[in-house]
Amino acid sequence: MGVYLALSTPTVTTQLFGSGLIGLREGLETGIVVMILAAFLVKSDRRDNLRWLWLGVAAALVMVVAIFAGIHYGTSTISGMFAEAVAGVASLVAVCVVTGMVLWMRGAAAHISSDLRRGLADAVEMGGFAVVSLSFLAVGREGVETALLMVGYAENTSGSSWPLLGLLLGILVAVVVTIALYFGAVRIDLGKFFTFTGALLVVVAAGILGYGVRALQTVGWLPGNGTLAFDASAHYDQSSWYGTTLAGLFNLRPDPTVLQMCAWAVYLVVVLALFLRPRRNTRKPAAAPAQPVPAGSPDGTPVS
Repeated sequence: MGVYLALSTPTVTTQLFGSGLIGLREGLETGIVVMILAAFLVKSDRRDNLRWLWLGVAAALVMVVAIFAGIHYGTSTISGMFAEAVAGVASLVAVCVVTGMVLWMRGAAAHISSDLRRGLADAVEMGGFAVVSLSFLAVGREGVETALLMVGYAENTSGSSWPLLGLLLGILVAVVVTIALYFGAVRIDLGKFFTFTGALLVVVAAGILGYGVRALQTVGWLPGNGTLAFDASAHYDQSSWYGTTLAGLFNLRPDPTVLQMCAWAVYLVVVLALFLRPRRNTRKPAAAPAQPVPAGSPDGTPVS
């Protein structure tokens, strides 16, 4: 895919870093969800439900692998303008899903643990199928996001397998970190971690959006393919370290169209502002302690 829009293939290091970041971030997010669920079952002495938890996790992983393989091998069998159309639509879908998940995670992070424990407690009372369904949906949601994001990210790697390897390495590191967190071997500031990686994913998603817009312009589904915002090709070496890095991580090119540039800039400003805006303190102020009622009459009036 991407034969009409492809720039110089990004370096191996760039491909590994970009996809590895996605694998680490999404893998750790998924691992923390599973850790919360497993810890709740262990601490509440409901270990017999762990088998249902792991069955749901395994089913979700099978589904994600099937979706990823279907998209990857399905798109690799098409070419020409149809491939560009599919690339554009897939990129826009990926941006919508990733944006929704990043913004949802921003607001839900503070109470996701209590929500998961409450949901799992209800599921345990309902039976094994409910536990399987809860873990399947919790893990599957993150997995589908990862699959879509990888499709949009890997469009300009000319069929290279390095992004997939980087993704697997990132997930492996996330698994190790999750296990260490569970047993208390390491401690990290998860709030800062998810804020930093979430902001970086927004920048990556902006590049994927720009790629998708240009792909749809190429096939004539969007106007303005010949109207460039600027052309820095004469001063921009696409095969250099900075050229391949910017292309590999952020899908940036030296000759964007006006519509492509506007979509990229508006998305980046609006979504980053929403993601980084200060969180409101929704906690209710603690109630003032009740004043002791003086001895005397029933309504508290002192007896003289």
